[in-house]
Amino acid sequence: MSEYIHKSHNVTVLIYHLVFPSKYRRAVFDEQVDAILKEVCLEIEKRYEIKFVEIGVDKDYVHFLVQSVPTYSVTKLVTMLSILSEGFQR
Repeated sequence: MSEYIHKSHNVTVLIYHLVFPSKYRRAVFDEQVDAILKEVCLEIEKRYEIKFVEIGVDKDYVHFLVQSVPTYSVTKLVTMLSILSEGFQR
C-alpha cells in the first residue's frame, strides 16, 4: 500500500502506473526473469527515493506501480525503468 512521503515542507502521495512492453512484443519474461527483476527493483529503491508498490509481469510486458517524490519527473522515472527493462530484452 502507498504511504505518505513527508519532507520538510510538504507531504506527497504520487503514484505512477507505468507499462513497458518488450521489444517486438516477444515473450521474454518468465519466472526466473521475474525474480531477478524484483531484486533489481529493490536495489533501485535503496538508491533513489522511489518505492515499487507493485510489479506485475506478463510474458511480453511489465507493469510498475511506482511511488515517488515530486522532485523526480515522470521522464526521469521512465528513463530509470526503461534502462532496467532493456537489460532483460537482450
